[in-house]
Amino acid sequence: MSSSAAQRRELQKAELRAELVAAAHALVREEGYDGLTIRKLATRVGYAPMSVYSYFADKQEILMALAEDAFADLAQRMRQNQPEDPITAMRAALTEYAEFGLGNPNEYRTVFMTEKQKHPPEETFEQMERENPAFQIIIERVQACIAAGVLKGDARAIATALWTVAHGSVSLLITFPFYPFGDPKAYVMRMGDLAMAGLAASETPPLTDEPGMCPG
Repeated sequence: MSSSAAQRRELQKAELRAELVAAAHALVREEGYDGLTIRKLATRVGYAPMSVYSYFADKQEILMALAEDAFADLAQRMRQNQPEDPITAMRAALTEYAEFGLGNPNEYRTVFMTEKQKHPPEETFEQMERENPAFQIIIERVQACIAAGVLKGDARAIATALWTVAHGSVSLLITFPFYPFGDPKAYVMRMGDLAMAGLAASETPPLTDEPGMCPG
């Protein structure tokens, strides 16, 4: 096979994979976790189920692809909302996270609140950051806050704490919609502000004494 033919083949594979991921996003938004099946996905794009299996071995692999795609989309939104003031920039990132999750509850529940039954290959923090550009942006903004003297301590630990608060708040709002949280977005921001105040009050140590692998 010539190099040009091989390149065309790889391009076609990448385009079909992107089409499958886009169709999976649509299924999840419309029908939730249970609506995402290999057969429904194949029907959606007009291919035989075996064609889908050549890209994704099972539903878990589709979920991992959706997560990567969602983090890339969230990172793009964060990049477009980047004030100069470090605290304002940090709050802007939390705002985008809240709007992302609350605006797509079915997708958020499926992608970020579903247990991953397959352990990903062992990864370093650096590898995880490359695959999760949204988390990298949070780390960058935490580092800016540290440089400005607003926060003190380990940037990854602080970023993880803020991510925990944002994810926990969005998850509660989606799971318990009838609880009197008040305005959903305002609630997420309020929790974020409380977390920032707590983190600013003392130095945050690293999550672990050893530069280990990311949790699987």
